[in-house]
Amino acid sequence: MARNNRTKYIVIPEKSQEVTEQAQAQESEVEIVVESEIPEDAVLHVTQSALASQADGAPVVYQLTALADSVSGLLLVVGYGNPMKAVVKACVQAKVATIWVTGTEDKRRGFSFSGAAQVAMLGKTFDKRLFSNEYAIMKAAEECEAGALLLADPKIAESELLLMLAKQKGLGLYVAMEGDKTNQIWVRCETPDTLPDYSVIWTRCPKCKLYHDSRIVLGDHGTCPTCGSLYRLNSNERIAETFDKDSFEEWDSGIEETNPLDFPGYPDLLASNSKKSGLEEAVRCGKASIVGMDVAVCIMEATFMMGSMGSVVGEKITRTVERATALGLPLVIFTASGGARMQEGLVSLMQMAKISAAIERHSAAGLLYVSVITDPTTGGVTASFAMQGDIIISEPHALIGFAGRRVIQDTIKQTLPDEFQTAEFALEHGLIDAIVKREQMRATLAHIIALHLASAPAEDGSERELYSFNTIEEKLEGTGMSNTSVLSRRVQRSTAPVSPLRALLNRFTSADGSDEIVSVMTADNESESTTLFSRNTSAKMRRALMKRGVADAPSIKPVKVSNKDESNPAWESVLLARNVHRPTAQYYIKHMIDGFIELHGDRSFADDGAILAGIGWIGAQPVTIIAEEKGANLDQRIKRNFGCPQPEGYRKSLRLMKQAEKFGRPIVCLVDTQGAFCGMEAEERGQGNAIADNLVAMAGLTVPVVCVVLGEGGSGGALALAVGNRVAMQEHAVYSVLSPEGFASILWKDRSRAAEAAAVMKMSAAEACEMGLIEEVLSEGEKPAHENPEEAADAVEEFVVRSLHELESLSPEELREDRYDRFRAF
Repeated sequence: MARNNRTKYIVIPEKSQEVTEQAQAQESEVEIVVESEIPEDAVLHVTQSALASQADGAPVVYQLTALADSVSGLLLVVGYGNPMKAVVKACVQAKVATIWVTGTEDKRRGFSFSGAAQVAMLGKTFDKRLFSNEYAIMKAAEECEAGALLLADPKIAESELLLMLAKQKGLGLYVAMEGDKTNQIWVRCETPDTLPDYSVIWTRCPKCKLYHDSRIVLGDHGTCPTCGSLYRLNSNERIAETFDKDSFEEWDSGIEETNPLDFPGYPDLLASNSKKSGLEEAVRCGKASIVGMDVAVCIMEATFMMGSMGSVVGEKITRTVERATALGLPLVIFTASGGARMQEGLVSLMQMAKISAAIERHSAAGLLYVSVITDPTTGGVTASFAMQGDIIISEPHALIGFAGRRVIQDTIKQTLPDEFQTAEFALEHGLIDAIVKREQMRATLAHIIALHLASAPAEDGSERELYSFNTIEEKLEGTGMSNTSVLSRRVQRSTAPVSPLRALLNRFTSADGSDEIVSVMTADNESESTTLFSRNTSAKMRRALMKRGVADAPSIKPVKVSNKDESNPAWESVLLARNVHRPTAQYYIKHMIDGFIELHGDRSFADDGAILAGIGWIGAQPVTIIAEEKGANLDQRIKRNFGCPQPEGYRKSLRLMKQAEKFGRPIVCLVDTQGAFCGMEAEERGQGNAIADNLVAMAGLTVPVVCVVLGEGGSGGALALAVGNRVAMQEHAVYSVLSPEGFASILWKDRSRAAEAAAVMKMSAAEACEMGLIEEVLSEGEKPAHENPEEAADAVEEFVVRSLHELESLSPEELREDRYDRFRAF
């Protein structure tokens, strides 16, 4: 570019004398241009020597013509659309000799602005994300040998990586002065002294195909800065992301490879994959810890033959599962595989059965297996150990499937939807428990493992370390490599005075007494704030508390139920139970449970939103909680089928009950449904069978089961979650063989007599308790639950906590007998 030797200074009036003297000292030919509208703290220079003397931190500002003359190289305008057009126009007006702009091959002509500019290519196809991508910008600058970048979009200058790269290459970065609509005055973007100075290792996003700094990607859990999709992590990255520092101990490395089919070139293929990936096989196995809790771990390697499962992969995983069983360790497997390894034929197929047999033994020992599905997980791995976990979680958008997409489309001659065989598709169809974001994976695994360790007895009979939601959170925060936990904390409690009964219960919440299980409740009327009706409950509670060293447990006095319609309290309760503002199970779970992790699906067909279920903490006590959920607003009610479960909802419930039994974890059921869903599809999928399976399974459970009817307890759809050792109802809940409308229609052929039917059916909580069908009626406070939900939730929580304390000393057989005797008496 042609340049003159004249130096131009643009200054505010107060600086004109200072700049003149400075220019004279440099013995340079100067031109002083005074601009009164320039900010007072701006001293305007154009030469590098003048820039070097800028010591007061004021912004360095340039007039466009002088800037073009001063840089060593061409000007490259970075941007697109109207902002870029305005900058190009300003360059033409300033008579910049050569103008270069960023662009794409498919729109080359448009970016040339009718020949006014030459185009440095960012890519083949227009994508606005290219114009803020550091790699593409620097490649374009290198192509046209730019000496400075004019950023049409000031937001691009917020990239510290771009600032650092420009500094390394000796490029100046400039943005137009704010408020200058002519784009004739430009401000230099300075590089903070704190920016790191290192050689960038570029990595390409598998989704958007743009290149990014690998350290920035890994610093955000392997997330693409541009499109937010996940990079595939290798085992070293996964270990660093998930487990405690320096805790990984590798097992069973160096197993000799075989070639069972004498497949031509197979040994060479293994060798080349090993050299390329730096790995010996498609899985790494060993032991690691999460916040101090030891786990056996297998991590599949997609970079080695796409994680395909050959005999060595199967052997390493099997040995790890066997060793975990022998050591009594939980097992975590991160899957990533294209399936069975074709080069090993039937030997590869047999690995599916071999690993499954080892996992069955691990499960029979009462040990936890968590399967973590990552992209991609297909074929024989999906059809074996990936789907055999006690809990199956997946990273977002992971490919999950058995048969390949192309094979399915060719077979059925149909185009499959875009979301087919994704983690989200699997969750919707009940095949996995949850989708967990990568930044939440460490915390989620820590809580899952802790919940199971806290509920499972130690092999040697010794007491396990006390776990609770708070202790795990503290450990996560204290390791220095944990992710911020976003697990649910229960709602804040009232700070009202503690009642004598509550004070007694609080003594038994945890070993050190630091974590209150139950909430604080106003003690204006203690009898109303505890229990309204009881059937021998006072005596049971007195005995339970006295076993814990309490000399004088308080008795609980019955209190009359208050109803607006004294002539028909049952119908009044029906109306209150159906009130759309009444708190649903979600509210009680948030109030009562710490660290709630929702688990989805029946593992075979769908996830029924009418059943809300998962695991969490009540203080230091792990629990499985299963609830019928109507939804808090219209959108939720539609999504959750108005709380009427489908067969898959009951099968989800049964699955989690069996899981709780395996790990010795108490079960809390919250009942609130008009009844099981009534429809052809429900009958086709076995609605009656599903309810029947729940009833017989609950009767035989060897863990405590505590049930509360929160609103409507409609027929078998409610009873399927109410075969408990202890059952209570809220004051305005109802429980019936069917709805009063249905009762009136069947017996009297007149649905309008529903109120009369409610009275005849004795479906109110008070009447159910008087008949001995439930243990207690729980106060909702002076007003119904929807008017004072926290007080109502406190009473529910208190009943649950007290019942769990009461039942915890019973043996598995005693729990079954207790439940049998309870229902045998009806």
